[in-house]
Order: sequence, then C-alpha cells, then structure tokens
Amino acid sequence: MTNHGEAAIVRPLTLAWVRRHLEAGERIVGAEALHGGATAEMRRLAIGTRDGGTRYLVLRSFVDPTRQGPAEDLLHREADALTTLTATDVAAPGLVAVDPTAEYCEYPSLLMTHLPGRTFLDDEGLETRLPLLARQLVAIHAVRPAGRPREYVALSTADTVVTPEGADAAAWAAAIDVIREPAPRYEGRFLHRDFQPGNVLFDLPSEDPAAATGARITGVVDWAAASWGPADLDVAHCSTNLALLHGPAWGLRFTEAYQEAGGTLAAAARERLYWRVRSPLAFSEEVRWVAQPWQEAGRTELTTRVMEERLDAYLTFLMDTPD
Repeated sequence: MTNHGEAAIVRPLTLAWVRRHLEAGERIVGAEALHGGATAEMRRLAIGTRDGGTRYLVLRSFVDPTRQGPAEDLLHREADALTTLTATDVAAPGLVAVDPTAEYCEYPSLLMTHLPGRTFLDDEGLETRLPLLARQLVAIHAVRPAGRPREYVALSTADTVVTPEGADAAAWAAAIDVIREPAPRYEGRFLHRDFQPGNVLFDLPSEDPAAATGARITGVVDWAAASWGPADLDVAHCSTNLALLHGPAWGLRFTEAYQEAGGTLAAAARERLYWRVRSPLAFSEEVRWVAQPWQEAGRTELTTRVMEERLDAYLTFLMDTPD
C-alpha cells in the first residue's frame, strides 16, 4: 500500500477494521493525510475496486487522549447526521462504518465516503460563493430529522470570554452582559454547528477562484457537532468565520445573504443580538487554535494578532448596529 508520508499511515487494527467494510474483491491501495481537521486525524483512503478502478473513502480518528471521552459523542452525532442526510437534498458523505468506543480500532474512528470538490478560503471569488453558502445553510435548516439530535451546547460563558489586547473594552463588556441574560426562546432547527468555508466543498469550472461563474457546492463535511437549536447560531458561526477570514464586512453580508435566500432569524432585535455575539465571544477563547488550520491551508497572513483585530472590529460593529 502506498502512502504520502508517515502521517498518512493507517494503524494495524484500524486497517483491519476498514478492510472488513470494503466490498468483495476490493483492497486499500493508498492513504493520504488530509489537512484542516482541527480535532481529529483525517485520512483519504484509495480503494482498488474489482474492475480495476479506484474509489475513495475518508477515515476520521480521534487520536488525542484528552478527547477520547468527547469522541464517542461526536462520532455518534456524526453517524446519526450522515444517516439522516441520506434521504435529503443536502450533499454529505455516506456513512460506511463507525467505531465510537475504539472497540476494534486503536482510536475512536468513523469511515465515510469521499466527496468531490475542494474548499476555497481565499478572498477571490467570495462574491460568487457567498450566496451559495447562504442557500446551502437554508437547505440544512430545512431538514426535518426523524430523530431529533441533541440540543446545542453553548461554546462560551460570560466568565470565559477573553477580551483581546487593545480591544474596545466598552463594546466587549456590553456584549458579555448580553450573554449573561437568559437565552431567548427559539424555534428549533437541524444545525450543522460548524458551518463555515472550511467545511464546504466547491467545484469551480476554472481553477482560478476569481473566475467563479458556474461554481457549485458539491458537499458539506464534518457533521460531528450536529445539533438542534436556533438557526441564528449557525448563521452567527459562519458569519464570524467569514469576518475573520475575509474582513468584518463579509460577516455582516452573510447574515443578509441568508435572509435573502429565505432563511429566518429571531424576530426581535435583542434576540438576534444575543445569538450573533455568542459566536465572536466564543472565538475569543481560541483565536490561535482557529488560525492554525487556515495558516496551514495557505492563509499565512492570518496571524493571531490579525485575527484578534478582526474579531474586535466585528464584535464592535455588532454592538454599534444591533439591528
């Protein structure tokens, strides 16, 4: 079996487990490490088919001992989400097998089909991709699962927020006071919970991202945090990612694009503000961690300091224009 470097090697027990879930006459002919996974190792496995062709599977393994407990829940969530999405118009990987407690593998693992396309994190072509992202999120929120996933979990509290150095202290204090209030009542929706450009695959007619006419989304990946909660949470999360990746104005434009695509947010301005500020406040606790995969993907200019400045600018704008 060929591989692309030591990091791509699949461990023996996991390899045997994968082989048990292949079709008759198939074999693993290659493995490649995938970048961008922040919480788990990701491998693309090349599978030789009986007719001499090749298909691909993706293996997710939680190798960090500190995440072994959460891994079981995350893998159950992802397996359930992928099963739910099979009967919908949302393109997602197909579930092949899951070993959430590492009964058969060295680490908790999930095996799924591989989707075509790739992520685009550059500024070029964003004008075209933005409405596609918005329409895709509206479609996700329209899914009505037979079994409701677990309720969303807030990713920060008023006492864990880390105000960036040099930030607008008054704006941050006011935002923290907002999330000290009880969470507003909401109409529940099926949430991805980490919907952002790094988890959306695109197919572009041209390799030039700036010439994005005809671009289409080929799939959405990383469903390990799928939840039930307000649509506002997913919108705020993606908006904050866009604000950090491309500048604060793009975060605001995504919220508008979501509504233009038919998405519905909380009715009252104070309720919308509550959900909108939760996301940047949560990001304040892990700016360096968020920046790392983007830097590895080529956005080396997104230093921790640049991210903190953009986060401050975005949160300040939200507090200045709460509607």
